[in-house]
Amino acid sequence: MRFLLDPEQRAFADSLNAMLTAADTPSVVRAWSRGEHASGRALWRRIAGAGVFALAVPETYEGLGPRPVELAVAFVELGRHAVPGPLVETVAAATLLAALDDSAPAKRLLPALASGESTATLATGRYALDADIADVRLTTRTARAARGPMGQAEAETVVEAEAADQSTFGENTSASGGGRSASREGASASEAGGSAAESRLAFPPRDALPPGDAPPAAELRLAPPPGRAPSTAGPHASLDPARRLFPTPTGGELLAVGPHVTAAVAHALTWARLATAAQALGVGLALLDRTVAYVKQRTQFGVPIGSFQAVKHQLADAKIALEFARPLLFGAALTMTESDVAAAKVTACEAAYRAARTALQLHGAIGYTAEYDLSLWLTKARALRASWGSPGECRAAVLSGFSGGGRRS
Repeated sequence: MRFLLDPEQRAFADSLNAMLTAADTPSVVRAWSRGEHASGRALWRRIAGAGVFALAVPETYEGLGPRPVELAVAFVELGRHAVPGPLVETVAAATLLAALDDSAPAKRLLPALASGESTATLATGRYALDADIADVRLTTRTARAARGPMGQAEAETVVEAEAADQSTFGENTSASGGGRSASREGASASEAGGSAAESRLAFPPRDALPPGDAPPAAELRLAPPPGRAPSTAGPHASLDPARRLFPTPTGGELLAVGPHVTAAVAHALTWARLATAAQALGVGLALLDRTVAYVKQRTQFGVPIGSFQAVKHQLADAKIALEFARPLLFGAALTMTESDVAAAKVTACEAAYRAARTALQLHGAIGYTAEYDLSLWLTKARALRASWGSPGECRAAVLSGFSGGGRRS
């Protein structure tokens, strides 16, 4: 099946591409990595002015959505230009607020997110992305009673997990969406030469609950703005320097609590995975385009290396993987089911990861240098692969959508 964008959607993508090309995003990314946010905030306002964040906000709250297909179109372009900032987190926060039973937090916070006046981050574990600049800092956690042998609640346990976003291009770890436990963080850091822990959504899938058990209750808090919050330590090291990880803000205003918050978080996770998949697809396309241009210029034995059959085969494999991911992405944006979005996320991120490995090999030593712009996309491809759900978690979500050989209703 072919999923083709209509003329308006293609024009939207072209306008974003033109705007971001003129913005010189590599310089914005490097400034953001140093903690200098002026140019990044200016770009954020322009992106919001184009209606990108409003696509995740219902019209009731001064948005344009929900419009997942158009959001996917936009995030492909954001990934293509390696735009920094809590892009996915703002979408996740917006969709979470809109899904709450109580509309008061949404009425209060969503208009500013849609217009770009505010940025948001959503933390579900120990770390929050860009918590130093986010105006809306949401934190969630679940609490379940652990039942003892007598069937009585022994203690309230926080269902929380931390994960690592480390290594270069080796074994998968985790970022904003899941992966390893803290016990592996030190070992992975020594293996990879650095590490960065990010939070993950740790709410168990419905299928994992015993029959008759309701989803665990969750709470949602709005942390104080950075200017009024106590000073915290600097950001944790991250494989992608533009992903600035800070300890999750504590305390703050309780916005909602109960099982409906758990359902809202699951809804937000689906949107976050869709946006991450689209962003990863854009990153992979940019890596492929840059590598194709490079192999046409670099010569060996008096001819461009792009004329070598082995090079052509590697690029063809990367191209096929990206083109296979594209219809899955837009198909998932049409259905917005958990399993379809998880399939799109793992496929797009693995395709971007393949493109990154191919780009690094064909560029040679220059691909490793931080001063070379290629590194901005290489590191982002690796980080997005594990953000908002590791490949293993996404594959498990895909399989949970099938039972006895057929898709569950």
